[in-house]
Amino acid sequence: MTTFVDRVELHAAAGNGGHGCASVHREKFKPLGGPDGGNGGRGGDVTLVVDQDITTLLDYHHSPHRKATNGQPGAGDNRSGKDGQDLILPVPDGTVVLDKDGNVLADLVGQGTTFVAGQGGRGGLGNAALASARRKAPGFALLGEPGESRDIVLELKTVADVALVGYPSAGKSSLISVLSAAKPKIADYPFTTLVPNLGVVTAGGTVYTIADVPGLIPGASQGKGLGLEFLRHVERCSVLVHVLDTATLESDRDPVSDLDIIEEELKQYGGLDDRPRIVVLNKIDIPDGQDLADMIRPELEERGYRVFEVSAVAHIGLKELSFALAGVIAEARAAKPVEEATRIVIRPKAVDDAGFTVTLEEEDGIYRVRGEKPERWVRQTDFNNDEAVGYLADRLNRLGVEDELMKAGARAGDGVAIGAEDNAVVFDWEPTMAAGAEMLGRRGEDHRLEAPRPAAQRRRDREAEHDEVQREFDDFNPF
Repeated sequence: MTTFVDRVELHAAAGNGGHGCASVHREKFKPLGGPDGGNGGRGGDVTLVVDQDITTLLDYHHSPHRKATNGQPGAGDNRSGKDGQDLILPVPDGTVVLDKDGNVLADLVGQGTTFVAGQGGRGGLGNAALASARRKAPGFALLGEPGESRDIVLELKTVADVALVGYPSAGKSSLISVLSAAKPKIADYPFTTLVPNLGVVTAGGTVYTIADVPGLIPGASQGKGLGLEFLRHVERCSVLVHVLDTATLESDRDPVSDLDIIEEELKQYGGLDDRPRIVVLNKIDIPDGQDLADMIRPELEERGYRVFEVSAVAHIGLKELSFALAGVIAEARAAKPVEEATRIVIRPKAVDDAGFTVTLEEEDGIYRVRGEKPERWVRQTDFNNDEAVGYLADRLNRLGVEDELMKAGARAGDGVAIGAEDNAVVFDWEPTMAAGAEMLGRRGEDHRLEAPRPAAQRRRDREAEHDEVQREFDDFNPF
């Protein structure tokens, strides 16, 4: 049964925003009390949060589809809908978030680091929020926006200070078991370790983490063995430790050749040339192992490696190795730049940025409008309500879409699409659409909601109407 997963594809769907409500207040002796439709609730977000207690992505391997709750619709009497509940997904420290094309979206390192994988949809405005001095009784409300849905890839890159690399059965698992409290599986056959193991080591005043990377063999960087699957776990380490088996029983292998082969695989993988190397000659408790270690140590030191002779079984040389690693890690930590406080990067828009673009698609002869505001307004519009469609026309006209279409050469009857190809609203454009909308008068206006006129004004109006009728009668009557 799978117990460790370090790469999954996650389908995250945020909650949809609730629809706004179109309602008119009704009360005894107040038949037209004005609009009182409430706003829809916001949809819940899908958020990834680093949790130190989580060490694997196994939960998302079994359940890759995750969805936040939707916002509730608004109601009459100015009651807003309830917001959707955010969905919090804990991930291990060192999780990298990528899109489907492999582009890095976030690198989550450190307890509590967050990333919003899916933004909840906005709630639609009710007709009470849409009312204004010009639009006193809107007969429509805005729809809630759909929540953001996207497929992302989660990759775990173990956050460790030391990475143990080497051939299968070189003694990496045994070494990490005696240096730390980790209890990996240990056996006398290759590929015993099927997952990276992580342990914590204390040497003097330095505490550091150590991990073993399983399955490195010739061709690992091209996918042979288990190496390609787990090489990513050495990317964050401060120091690489080559564990060489000095008691190997294979006649076609020797420790120096093993080192050269593993170094070539690390080079092919890339990005690790700047990491300091330490060589550990393991299994010197075996007579032949000690003899071979004495033979190859001068050659390795001539190459510039620091060499330690140890025996994980007999606990020989472990203290010296542990304190040497602590010194290298302390130097690496001191060389790192001091982390600055979180900064908010503000990227102002260009002065001439209209917020949308109009392009002509030659093949279809359609003018396509793309922009955050026009596309959002289209999603919020109820096209079964003529007044809502007119409101959309007014908004687009005020934004300048009408003028840009004219500049682009659009004529009456040309097709105009607002939005992406797979989810666009297409209509035949009429240049007088916005102007015609203005000729309809003020949308949502109800004269019954006008403030009552004073009694003196009403009397003068009645007298004026009486005089007008009398004049018409006198003109018609020849006698």
